[in-house]
Amino acid sequence: MAAPPMQRLDCLRAIYDRLDDCLVVTIMGAVACELQSIGHRPNFFYLQHAMGLASSVGLGLALSLPNQKVVVFDGDGSILMNLGGFTTLARYRPRNMVHVIFDNESLLSVGGFPTATGAGTDLEGIARAAGVPSATTVRDIDAFARGFENAVNAAELTCIVAKVDAVGPKGYVTDLALLENRFQFQRHIRSLREK
Repeated sequence: MAAPPMQRLDCLRAIYDRLDDCLVVTIMGAVACELQSIGHRPNFFYLQHAMGLASSVGLGLALSLPNQKVVVFDGDGSILMNLGGFTTLARYRPRNMVHVIFDNESLLSVGGFPTATGAGTDLEGIARAAGVPSATTVRDIDAFARGFENAVNAAELTCIVAKVDAVGPKGYVTDLALLENRFQFQRHIRSLREK
């Protein structure tokens, strides 16, 4: 009997304690809502209304703060909207960036329409072909947690494609206002520079 599909929320819970010292950027929708449901921190930035651009924001942070680990939580629909982002990541190869793509083969947050990954598109393969030095696909929580820990400890751009079930939160509303999140995150970055 096959194991049940991995849940994105379980993945986030498995690594939540490891995010304390990282700058974290999430794409809109389910990832942002689920991470915030576990507990918001000032080092979390929920990129709303910018589908496809979480990896670009993460790259900018990683390049401007090379001594700070940056973690990007992305989705398959978002990454498919900006495939060129892989080549830009590979070109600059920030050694302090971990790019996690939750692949549920669906545009879950905007109606559940299927994505190309459900028809065979291989995001790990695309990342590797673009030149991302370390890319892997995981399908269970233990492999995800182990892969994330290795990526955070590595001094190399790493992409983890986590195959998850197309299940999201009951609602896509969060308590944190967009501007409040922006200013809080900005203050957090400023405090890092002052150290």
